[in-house]
Amino acid sequence: MRIANENNTAVFRGQVKDEPVFNHALFEESFYGFTLLVPRLSGVIDELPVTFPGRLPIHPRAGERVSVFGQLRSYKKQTEQGNRLLVTVFAKEIDFSDEEPENDVHLIGFLCKPVIFRTTPFMREISDLLIAVNRPYGKSVYLPCIAWGRNAHFARDIPVGSSLHIEGRLQSRTYVKSFPNGTSFERVAYEVSCSSIELA
Repeated sequence: MRIANENNTAVFRGQVKDEPVFNHALFEESFYGFTLLVPRLSGVIDELPVTFPGRLPIHPRAGERVSVFGQLRSYKKQTEQGNRLLVTVFAKEIDFSDEEPENDVHLIGFLCKPVIFRTTPFMREISDLLIAVNRPYGKSVYLPCIAWGRNAHFARDIPVGSSLHIEGRLQSRTYVKSFPNGTSFERVAYEVSCSSIELA
């Protein structure tokens, strides 16, 4: 695997859902975004937001199958309902590809808040983690992660500040957020589903 950043590497292959649109400009460079459809083995399709710099030679079109190589990024967005942590795939390379779908994430970061451990009504163990992954120039990316079963049981006792090596996939999840005034909104959350967790 090519290494974009040894503590934050992501590879995806899937189908472009929509035409790329202008996202933002930074230091006189334009960035664009599109949604990548990546099916799971279960048949569920993850809809992943991809951001890429305009200087890349390939700007995919809707319906095309591509591979995306890069890393995960996150940022806070102010909405009428408060701050939200948004996760995106930052593409360093985009190529056309007819290979099988892929969703592969490798992270090395620090646990930055206590693990939330719970058990479902069907007795499945789940742990929610928030990982801080360092970036250059003193910046960090904050990424929500979820672990199931044996990984959840292992993660529940990890102390805050521990360095972790996580492998998994980025998944999308739709949910309904309700507010005290009786209103509700449908939202999409993005999180890394952990296939393995190790103390780094």
